[in-house]
Amino acid sequence: MDFQTAVRTCFSKYVTFSGRAARSEFWWFMLFVWVAQVILTVVDSTVFGTVTTTEGGFEASTNTPVLSGLFALATFLPTISVIVRRLHDKDRTGWWYWIALVPLVGMLLLLFWFVTEGTRGANRYGPDPLGDQPDDYDDGYAQSSIPRVGD
Repeated sequence: MDFQTAVRTCFSKYVTFSGRAARSEFWWFMLFVWVAQVILTVVDSTVFGTVTTTEGGFEASTNTPVLSGLFALATFLPTISVIVRRLHDKDRTGWWYWIALVPLVGMLLLLFWFVTEGTRGANRYGPDPLGDQPDDYDDGYAQSSIPRVGD
């Protein structure tokens, strides 16, 4: 799945918490959200400036997150839904997302699940998003029209 298809798929499945999401769909969408958030934060800082307040002799400077805040609200549910679908691809329930509340260990465990390959073939959450592969196909390479040696 390419970048545009992943972003389009995640927005078309805005609040779809059923089914599965391949690694490429998940990571392309996360990249899109992160890059857009950084760009919008810079635009917010440039266009709307910073607000400086003084309380008790201390100065505090904050950015006004107008555009980045709206974008965060718009992508909040699609982000959670693609996370749940990615967990489904690992044959885990979406409730495992709550493990992120455990400091450090929870985030590392989720990161491990997000970067590892999903369940091959169908699982209880649906068919394989990459297509069903035979159980004996385990050479670690993508399928090709070029026959392998010995076939």
